[in-house]
Amino acid sequence: MKRRAFIEGAAAGLGSAALAGGVLSQLSACSRPSVSRPNIVYILADDLGWGDPGCYGQELIPTPHLDSLAADGMRFDRHYAGSTVCAPSRCCLMTGRHTGHSCIRGNREVRPEGQWPIPDEEFTVAELLHEAGYVTGLFGKWGLGGPDSEGHPNRQGFDEFFGYLCQREAHFYYPEWLRANHRQVSLPGNAGGARGTFSHDLIVERALDFIRARADEPFFCFLPVTIPHAELAVPEQDLAPWRGRFDETPWPAGRHYGEQAEPKAAYAAMVSRLDRDVGRVRALLEELGLGRNTLVIFSSDNGPHREGGHDPAFFRSSGPFRGIKRDLYEGGIRVPMLAAWPGVIEAGSHTDHPCAFWDLLSTLSDLTGTPIPADAPGPIDGISFLPALTGRRQREHDYLYWEFHEQGGKQALMRGDWKAVRLNVNRDGFEAPLELYNLAEDPGETTDLAVGNPDLCAELAGLMHTARTPSHIFPFGDQEG
Repeated sequence: MKRRAFIEGAAAGLGSAALAGGVLSQLSACSRPSVSRPNIVYILADDLGWGDPGCYGQELIPTPHLDSLAADGMRFDRHYAGSTVCAPSRCCLMTGRHTGHSCIRGNREVRPEGQWPIPDEEFTVAELLHEAGYVTGLFGKWGLGGPDSEGHPNRQGFDEFFGYLCQREAHFYYPEWLRANHRQVSLPGNAGGARGTFSHDLIVERALDFIRARADEPFFCFLPVTIPHAELAVPEQDLAPWRGRFDETPWPAGRHYGEQAEPKAAYAAMVSRLDRDVGRVRALLEELGLGRNTLVIFSSDNGPHREGGHDPAFFRSSGPFRGIKRDLYEGGIRVPMLAAWPGVIEAGSHTDHPCAFWDLLSTLSDLTGTPIPADAPGPIDGISFLPALTGRRQREHDYLYWEFHEQGGKQALMRGDWKAVRLNVNRDGFEAPLELYNLAEDPGETTDLAVGNPDLCAELAGLMHTARTPSHIFPFGDQEG
């Protein structure tokens, strides 16, 4: 029996308390790794832009805890999300493949709850760490499979899950219930649209409880929080300090996500709350004596949104880059990444190594000495960025590739300093013209150099063609899959 099948059966039959306390700890004890292997905490923000943390240039919203994480470790200046929207980006993170090869290439809904699931045969980051002897927990938003699907987190390597399976439901912060493994858990005070329990707070508390409970064994805590995405809502005590700081244009009643009289103040409060909780996680690690044996990574799933009244231009959420969420320009896919591991990663360092979400699987394979199975479905596109983290010579990608299936279909490919972007693929096919930018000279992608570089455009277009395989589930351009 596959380990993931056993985990799922244990979760369904014993409930979350037994799952946390007995069966799975015995499983992980069977292959407990050396104490030299670090605990791993990966915090993933939702729609936080490259320019939103202070250590990336934010001037309006203080982020002292993210800045401290950068000061204690490494800031990545050219890190890229898997996609420019949630589900495909997270699939790339979990499976080590870019959107030209990944099993999830778009936000395809499944009613009544969830999105298109990761197939059972996929090999995920959580499964790799399980094989390495880690106990694994996911707290927050999944978006890669509904409650009865093969993509459920307990079937994809996570021992414990608490949060939202469905990213559509995760747009809202006061739901009546969340999910704990295979059970629904009611949130106090939220029945009938009331606002008693802020879901983000409960998610963070469950992650902190997981760390406390697993302090004596190697653990992977994946914390894909839901803020600052979609509905701009925070508890009153968090909003109050931001009131009146900005000129506000109220979000009209009846618009998507309801009325928000102070969207700028609410967004700032959400980023501040996210920053505070990063600090709480790190403080707990220190309290438990785990700080020096824990790798902490922070990133975001794509560029900043424009939902619920958020104004990304006002906060310069995309930094100096063009575009936002749903763009394949830099502002839609270049995201912050910070990593700290005291004594291993040089404090206050930074790197311009271009890397992407699909590198995480290879990096953690490298870190733990756990091989990726040779029969993993499809090619692994990632390379380990562990050398960059530890100050050693880093292998570079030949190129990075993205495709996006909404808004007419888009492709992007980056090789070195050159980046090609193609729009309207679903209308014009793969013969649609390219835009061409030199990111070293023009990081804001303001000047299209395609006309003067026809040979380079032809070369990059050829790479775009070979970088992908068709998908019958996510058809794209003139290829039906």
